[in-house]
Parts: sequence; C-alpha cells; structure tokens
Amino acid sequence: MSRTRRPGPQPGAAMASSPWILVAAGVVVMVVLLVVALGSVRGRSTFPAAGPADPVMSLPHVPPTPTAVTPTGPSSVSATAAVVPGLSPRSTVLPARPTPAAPTPSPRGVARPVLPPTPPPTPPSAVTGRYSVPSVFDGGFIGEVLLVNSARTARGWTVRAVFPGGRLVTAWVEGAEQGVFRFDDGVFTYRSGFDLAPGQSLPVRFHIERAGARPVSCTVDGTPCAER
Repeated sequence: MSRTRRPGPQPGAAMASSPWILVAAGVVVMVVLLVVALGSVRGRSTFPAAGPADPVMSLPHVPPTPTAVTPTGPSSVSATAAVVPGLSPRSTVLPARPTPAAPTPSPRGVARPVLPPTPPPTPPSAVTGRYSVPSVFDGGFIGEVLLVNSARTARGWTVRAVFPGGRLVTAWVEGAEQGVFRFDDGVFTYRSGFDLAPGQSLPVRFHIERAGARPVSCTVDGTPCAER
C-alpha cells in the first residue's frame, strides 16, 4: 500500500505567515547597534568637556622710541599680544634712557670773594726783659726778669714764664708798687701794678721750687726775653 507524501512547510511560507518575527528581529538588531554606538562614544570621551575660555590679558602698549624702526608688512608683530594664563611672558618694557647731566657753569663767570688784607705783624713791645738766676739752692731758685722801657711814654707790662712741674712760692717787684701774679700748671704770670716810665728799669723776681732754673719760655708782652 503506497503512502501519499505530504509536502513540508516551506521556510518562506512560515515567515510570510508570521510577520511579527521580522519586526522583532529588526528591533533586536537596532538595539544592539545602538548599544555598540553608545559604548564607542563613551570610550572616546576621555577628556572633560571644554569650559568657557579663559580671559585674555594684554600687555601695556609701549610707544616706539624715535630711534626705533617699526617693522611693516606681513612679518610685523602687534604691540599687544594675548597672554596664555599660567605663563610668564617676557617683559616688553624698554629701559628708560639716562637723564643727561646738567652742564656745569664755567668758573670764569663766578666772582671770587675778596679776602681782607692780612694785618701787619705786631711790632715788638717797647718794654723788654732780660732773664737771669740770682740765686740757686737745694730744692729751688730765685729767678729774675729785668724790665726796661725803651718808649717815650709810660707803658704797662706783663711777664710770662713757663716752668713745667714747678711750684711758685712767692713773687715781687723790687722797689716799686706790686702787681698781680698767678701760677697755673707751671705757667707763671705777673701783671704790672703801675706803668713803667720812659727809660726806667726794674727787676721782677720769683721763688720757684721743684723745677729747673731755666724756663721753657719767657716773654714780656709777647716778646721773648733775652738772657744774661
């Protein structure tokens, strides 16, 4: 007995009879492609999105000096350039020129001060003296200054003698009015108590201890004494 073979279902006929299968397959493919695209985009975005641009700073404008040559043409650079934040640009300020020194006036036009004339030297005193040592003893001596007035009028006088380290005991004028005397730091001074008459002479004597018989200096009215 022979069997009759039924024809099997064809693939195209199944898909034609079920269209929702095609729709579902297309949706799955689109979802897979979308997922792959999002993953690639996230993998590339490794840096954060750029924010607002930093403010641009400008250098101060420096006017060109008279001797500087300003370049022209396409190779010229603008005086104001943008500075990138965080960087320290080199200074473009030129150093100031030194101020020239003021001219010094010629000394020829300056008037020289007129100096007063030098006073003439003081003439020697009319009253002179001669120094001598009438007496020497243990521990001291007697000194004498003989005064002589060579002027035509009466004159006062002052005797001054220096005996370093000495000590004055007393002083006097022989045969005349006494004057005023003192002894400070080895300097003996005797001022007249009267004016010496023209041509008159008299001795001034003094007792000195603890010093040599010869003074370091002896003067009468500033004129050195002679020795005898």
